Amino acid sequence: MDIINELKLTMDSRSINEGFSRVAVSSFIACTDPNIEELTDIKTAVSEAVTNAIVHGYKEKCGKIYITVSIFENNIIRIKIRDKGVGIADIEKAMEPLYTTAGEERAGLGFAVMESFMDKVRVASKPDTGTTVTMEKRIWGKRL
Repeated sequence: MDIINELKLTMDSRSINEGFSRVAVSSFIACTDPNIEELTDIKTAVSEAVTNAIVHGYKEKCGKIYITVSIFENNIIRIKIRDKGVGIADIEKAMEPLYTTAGEERAGLGFAVMESFMDKVRVASKPDTGTTVTMEKRIWGKRL
């Protein structure tokens, strides 16, 4: 698949940047003419992935979050959200609904939400190295 257009964004892992990430990604993919449901799905998935990087990846410190959004032929959107935080020792366990390492204030549904709204979700992580969440969704709007 050939990339038609691509966005690369680096931001601090501050909670105030979570909303910006949603808006930036949704603005970038607007050229594919997503419907409201597709746009909401993507914004929610991005929000969950960025929040995971802030809350779990960097915990009490500030680091960088790297977002790459690629638009491919046939309106396939690929979003990679990467951090260089603490990483995940057991990805399978972390992806179980209701599992969290952040205590009672977190529901542990981040990965489940991403999987329900996107066509594909892959997680790659190593302890003390960081985590990359790659999500894909096909937009059924106009063809680029």
